[in-house]
Amino acid sequence: MGQIGRVLSDFEGVWRVTRDIVHGDGAQARFVGVARWVPVAEGLHYEEQGEMRMPGHAPMQAVRRYLWREDLSVWFEDGRFFHRVPETGGQAEHWCDPDMYRVRYDFADWPAFQATWEVTGPRKDYRMVSRYLQEVG
Repeated sequence: MGQIGRVLSDFEGVWRVTRDIVHGDGAQARFVGVARWVPVAEGLHYEEQGEMRMPGHAPMQAVRRYLWREDLSVWFEDGRFFHRVPETGGQAEHWCDPDMYRVRYDFADWPAFQATWEVTGPRKDYRMVSRYLQEVG
Protein backbone atom coordinates (compact mmCIF):
# COMPACT_ATOMS: atom_id res chain seq x y z
CA MET A 1 0.00 0.00 0.00
CA GLY A 2 1.47 3.38 -1.03
CA GLN A 3 1.98 6.18 1.42
CA ILE A 4 -0.41 9.12 1.20
CA GLY A 5 1.19 12.34 -0.01
CA ARG A 6 1.06 15.32 2.31
CA VAL A 7 -0.36 18.65 1.18
CA LEU A 8 0.28 22.05 2.71
CA SER A 9 -3.02 22.20 4.63
CA ASP A 10 -2.08 18.98 6.48
CA PHE A 11 0.47 20.97 8.48
CA GLU A 12 -1.82 23.84 9.50
CA GLY A 13 -2.28 24.14 13.24
CA VAL A 14 -0.32 23.67 16.44
CA TRP A 15 2.24 20.92 16.96
CA ARG A 16 4.39 19.88 19.89
CA VAL A 17 8.02 19.62 18.82
CA THR A 18 11.03 18.00 20.44
CA ARG A 19 14.48 18.16 18.89
CA ASP A 20 17.60 16.25 19.84
CA ILE A 21 20.94 17.48 18.51
CA VAL A 22 24.16 15.48 18.70
CA HIS A 23 27.36 17.11 17.48
CA GLY A 24 30.25 15.20 16.00
CA ASP A 25 32.28 15.77 19.17
CA GLY A 26 29.51 14.19 21.27
CA ALA A 27 28.05 17.44 22.65
CA GLN A 28 24.26 17.28 22.92
CA ALA A 29 21.34 19.68 23.06
CA ARG A 30 17.57 19.29 23.38
CA PHE A 31 14.82 21.64 22.26
CA VAL A 32 11.22 21.35 23.50
CA GLY A 33 8.53 23.69 22.27
CA VAL A 34 5.55 24.41 20.07
CA ALA A 35 5.41 24.85 16.30
CA ARG A 36 2.57 26.71 14.58
CA TRP A 37 1.72 26.70 10.89
CA VAL A 38 -0.62 29.67 10.31
CA PRO A 39 -2.26 30.61 6.97
CA VAL A 40 -0.91 33.70 5.17
CA ALA A 41 -1.38 34.88 1.58
CA GLU A 42 1.78 33.06 0.39
CA GLY A 43 1.07 29.73 2.13
CA LEU A 44 1.70 28.90 5.79
CA HIS A 45 3.87 30.90 8.18
CA TYR A 46 5.85 28.51 10.40
CA GLU A 47 7.02 29.62 13.81
CA GLU A 48 8.41 27.51 16.60
CA GLN A 49 9.16 28.68 20.10
CA GLY A 50 10.61 26.76 22.96
CA GLU A 51 13.51 26.09 25.25
CA MET A 52 16.95 24.82 24.25
CA ARG A 53 18.95 22.97 26.89
CA MET A 54 22.62 22.05 26.71
CA PRO A 55 24.59 20.43 29.54
CA GLY A 56 26.57 23.01 31.48
CA HIS A 57 24.59 25.97 30.12
CA ALA A 58 21.52 27.86 31.31
CA PRO A 59 18.33 27.07 29.31
CA MET A 60 17.81 29.42 26.36
CA GLN A 61 14.64 30.56 24.62
CA ALA A 62 14.72 29.74 20.91
CA VAL A 63 12.56 30.89 17.99
CA ARG A 64 12.64 29.81 14.35
CA ARG A 65 10.51 31.07 11.43
CA TYR A 66 9.95 29.96 7.83
CA LEU A 67 7.41 30.30 5.04
CA TRP A 68 5.95 27.08 3.64
CA ARG A 69 4.39 27.37 0.17
CA GLU A 70 1.72 25.30 -1.59
CA ASP A 71 4.35 23.09 -3.32
CA LEU A 72 5.85 22.30 0.13
CA SER A 73 8.86 24.49 -0.56
CA VAL A 74 10.31 26.04 2.58
CA TRP A 75 11.75 29.57 2.56
CA PHE A 76 13.85 31.47 5.08
CA GLU A 77 12.46 34.68 6.64
CA ASP A 78 14.66 36.75 4.32
CA GLY A 79 13.10 35.17 1.21
CA ARG A 80 15.87 32.70 0.34
CA PHE A 81 14.85 29.17 -0.71
CA PHE A 82 15.70 26.50 1.90
CA HIS A 83 14.43 23.14 0.61
CA ARG A 84 11.34 21.30 -0.61
CA VAL A 85 9.57 18.76 1.61
CA PRO A 86 8.85 15.50 -0.29
CA GLU A 87 5.06 14.86 -0.20
CA THR A 88 5.41 11.21 0.82
CA GLY A 89 8.50 11.67 2.94
CA GLY A 90 12.07 11.11 1.89
CA GLN A 91 15.15 13.20 1.37
CA ALA A 92 15.94 16.80 0.52
CA GLU A 93 19.07 18.89 0.87
CA HIS A 94 20.35 22.43 1.15
CA TRP A 95 23.87 23.64 0.37
CA CYS A 96 24.93 26.48 2.67
CA ASP A 97 28.49 27.12 1.58
CA PRO A 98 30.65 25.47 2.84
CA ASP A 99 28.30 23.01 4.63
CA MET A 100 25.75 20.47 3.36
CA TYR A 101 22.37 20.03 5.05
CA ARG A 102 20.56 16.75 4.27
CA VAL A 103 17.13 15.99 5.68
CA ARG A 104 14.90 12.94 5.71
CA TYR A 105 11.19 13.40 6.40
CA ASP A 106 9.24 10.44 7.78
CA PHE A 107 5.42 10.72 7.67
CA ALA A 108 4.71 7.02 8.44
CA ASP A 109 3.11 7.82 11.85
CA TRP A 110 1.00 10.76 10.66
CA PRO A 111 -0.26 12.97 12.34
CA ALA A 112 3.12 12.64 14.00
CA PHE A 113 6.20 13.02 11.83
CA GLN A 114 9.95 13.29 12.06
CA ALA A 115 12.64 15.28 10.26
CA THR A 116 16.23 14.08 10.62
CA TRP A 117 18.98 16.48 9.54
CA GLU A 118 22.60 15.43 8.93
CA VAL A 119 24.78 18.53 8.65
CA THR A 120 28.38 18.13 7.51
CA GLY A 121 31.17 20.38 6.38
CA PRO A 122 34.17 22.28 7.62
CA ARG A 123 32.08 24.51 9.92
CA LYS A 124 29.31 22.17 11.07
CA ASP A 125 28.98 18.53 12.05
CA TYR A 126 25.78 17.39 13.75
CA ARG A 127 22.68 15.21 13.59
CA MET A 128 19.36 16.79 14.53
CA VAL A 129 16.14 14.80 14.96
CA SER A 130 12.91 16.80 15.23
CA ARG A 131 9.69 15.04 16.22
CA TYR A 132 6.31 16.71 15.66
CA LEU A 133 2.97 15.69 17.18
CA GLN A 134 -0.15 17.56 16.15
CA GLU A 135 -2.24 19.08 18.92
CA VAL A 136 -5.92 18.15 18.71
CA GLY A 137 -8.66 20.66 19.45
